[in-house]
Amino acid sequence: MGRKEDNIHKAQALMRQTKFIRNIGTAAHIDHGKTTLSDNLIAGAGMMSEDLAGKQLLLDYDEQEQARGITINAASASMVYDYKGQEYLINLIDTPGHVDFGGDVTRAMRAIDGVIILCCAVEGVMPQTETVIRQAIKERVHPILFVNKVDRLINELQVTPEQMQQRLSNIVNEVNEKIRKLLPPELKEAWALKVDTGNVVFGSAFNNWAITVPYMKKTGINFKQIYEFCKNQDQKTLAKKAPLHEVLLEMVIQHLRNPLDAQKLRVPVIWHGDLESPFGKAMMNCDPEGPVAYMVTKIIVDPHAGEVAVGRLYSGKIVKGQELWISGMPNPNRAQLVSLTVGADRIPVEEIDAGNVVAVSGLKDAIAGSTVSSDPEMAAFEKIVHYSDPVVTVAIEAKHTKDLPKLIDVLRTIAKADPSIQVEINPETGEHLMSGMGELHLEITNYRIVNDHKVEIKTSQPIVVYRECVGAKGGPFEGKSPNKHNRFYIEVEALQPSVVQAIRSGEIETEGRIKDSKAMAKKLQDLGMDREEAKGIVCFNGTNVLLDTTKGIQYLHETMELVKEAFDEAMNRGPLANEKCMAMKVMLVDAKLHEDSIHRGPAQVIPAARSAIYGAMCQAGRVLYEPIQKVFINVPEDQMGSAIREIQQRRGLIEDMKQEGDMTTVEGKCPVGEMFGFAASIRSATSGRALWSTENTGFEMMPREVQEKVVASIRQRKGLKPEPYDASYYAG
Repeated sequence: MGRKEDNIHKAQALMRQTKFIRNIGTAAHIDHGKTTLSDNLIAGAGMMSEDLAGKQLLLDYDEQEQARGITINAASASMVYDYKGQEYLINLIDTPGHVDFGGDVTRAMRAIDGVIILCCAVEGVMPQTETVIRQAIKERVHPILFVNKVDRLINELQVTPEQMQQRLSNIVNEVNEKIRKLLPPELKEAWALKVDTGNVVFGSAFNNWAITVPYMKKTGINFKQIYEFCKNQDQKTLAKKAPLHEVLLEMVIQHLRNPLDAQKLRVPVIWHGDLESPFGKAMMNCDPEGPVAYMVTKIIVDPHAGEVAVGRLYSGKIVKGQELWISGMPNPNRAQLVSLTVGADRIPVEEIDAGNVVAVSGLKDAIAGSTVSSDPEMAAFEKIVHYSDPVVTVAIEAKHTKDLPKLIDVLRTIAKADPSIQVEINPETGEHLMSGMGELHLEITNYRIVNDHKVEIKTSQPIVVYRECVGAKGGPFEGKSPNKHNRFYIEVEALQPSVVQAIRSGEIETEGRIKDSKAMAKKLQDLGMDREEAKGIVCFNGTNVLLDTTKGIQYLHETMELVKEAFDEAMNRGPLANEKCMAMKVMLVDAKLHEDSIHRGPAQVIPAARSAIYGAMCQAGRVLYEPIQKVFINVPEDQMGSAIREIQQRRGLIEDMKQEGDMTTVEGKCPVGEMFGFAASIRSATSGRALWSTENTGFEMMPREVQEKVVASIRQRKGLKPEPYDASYYAG
């Protein structure tokens, strides 16, 4: 029996012994070496050939990932490692670093208890490093640090041993500072990075060696020897003396918690049900005999097995053939296959216990983020909060009309597998809009539609997604129903930033009906909303809120559902350019309704309330918000001028410049709409010597002088007349 088969048998035996399980992930900025590291860990555990480790990129099994040399999917693997005579099962998830796939990182964090944050010794702490630390702490995932590419520091930057130690200690301090700043007081000490205790590793994933201070003491290797080995191009010997997988997996086993201990910390943060209920107790104790509580973090579409849900089992056991309920779905699904995952392989098992990362096929109603349970009454897990919204859209059509039904199915499957992609299907025009995190994200998705799902498509040029809001307060504006028997008076203004922030971070639950309006009003008041307004909360639509501040109006209660519909319609298509609205406060201040319900049906109420909202927005001064990206460019000093020019030509602002050696880091921000083709221009402007990355940072108000032109072009693209209507049009 080969080492791999032997390991698989051991993994099956260990998956019941929760004390000896570790669920971990890797997370870092793009190109800091996550997949190379994961490869070496898997090879060290005997799951692939050691010669190929770091070159084969086992977890980048998608051909697009191999062609582009980046990770696109969060892939998972299980391996067995023997530490001091005891075997441990380590479930590892390798996550992407490119900003376009940030959603995958956030979802992977839900499945793991500890994360290895990678940081490049040459580039130092980068923006995406900070983002992944923030995501980890929010999910109460314990971070430990691996400073990678130490050999490049020695061989390429030619630093002295003293400079090397200084550089490494600066990186550790900076990451430690970022972690401590985000930690709750009770974890500040326990989770701090301390080089002496061994929760910081230095090494080279590509050359397969790593070192911690405790390992140095144990083996007698020191920094001076490491420096010599790298200088003399003899990293092979170093890899034998301090093998990466041994050093790193020992650190994981010593410093990261097993699911039993981790869930006690994590469950109260990621699940807001009653901790004293059977579900709460079973999850806190990671009890395999309790009810099933399973959170799906990813859907893989397998050409043979169909849709496979991968996620973390917090309590109970999933048995092949078992009926499971998916939150929000009326009927149960049956688990057809239950398996452990290793890269692209899945190993079928009859049943699997709490505390493991599990792949289940047959859960056809599940999407990434679903709560799956043996009891339909279970309170769902907290929604996974993504740090940015989709900002770029393409219109997609099937090349051949006969493929249209298939394309609709494929788009639904893709939206299921990747919740960061939003798909809007318009059956009337046959045009489908697909929104993603950036150009690359959409490019990869288009590639998958054509090559994996075999549907030929035509796509439009990428279109930027905008948002509408108001610049001041508008109204009360009167909206009349077509029969003139019903009138609504509405005021609008921008919502307080503190409330918008709370909605974005998931602190305010905006999905579905408001269960406890008193508690919600109290929360809004604490965030700075007026008491009377907060008491009138009716519903949310994204970051927009509808308030009813009227007093004792007859029949209003019966009509409210229709007003909500009008509010949803108005927020999904603003009056300026038919784009969605954001951060709007819409207040119903008065209404006059016909006493006969026949005269206040949907055809009367919805247009009246919608016109009142639109009219009030016109009075308040409509503004367009555009998505913004932060841009970080690393260039040699002599190319700095060209890099700055590239940002400024794109309506960008330079925010900061740092000098390090002969390299300059330029930080700026640019509208996404101006960033198309940036990759090619920055390469030619700096003769290919610039390293750059971007990060979505939300929406900002567009300058007035640009707004008119952009609005006209959006309206023309949508087949509307270029001039938006003014308030008199909505007065009826």
